[in-house]
Amino acid sequence: MTDTWPVPEGSSEFMRAAGLVFDEVGPTAVTGWIDLGPEHHQPWGLVHGGVYTTAIESAASVGASTAAAEQGLVAVGVNNNTNFLRSKVSGRVRVRAEAIQQGRTAQLWEVRIVDEDDRLVAMGQVRLQNVTPRV
Repeated sequence: MTDTWPVPEGSSEFMRAAGLVFDEVGPTAVTGWIDLGPEHHQPWGLVHGGVYTTAIESAASVGASTAAAEQGLVAVGVNNNTNFLRSKVSGRVRVRAEAIQQGRTAQLWEVRIVDEDDRLVAMGQVRLQNVTPRV
């Protein structure tokens, strides 16, 4: 586990713009947060659903890759199903990803995003494939 794991250096502008900061990263659970604001809005003034989808896939991928690394592999997303449950304009949301199933070749993770009042904002499941890393 780490104490605040920012987006890795060399990440794309897209990942930096998403603003996800990891508090804990492990092979079965990942936690983090995003401070939402106008930079995350769609044209109608609400946080864009893509921000939540990005956070869900990122948290699941980091955790799954941490687990896969034990076998010299990385995990890549093959399906992301995100449900948007509550609209937001701003504020801090917390992200928690947990492994549901971890096998030799595939993993399934569930991710929940909650607001300051612990209300569910979005949730999703990500299926990942464990693969040999590209050089």
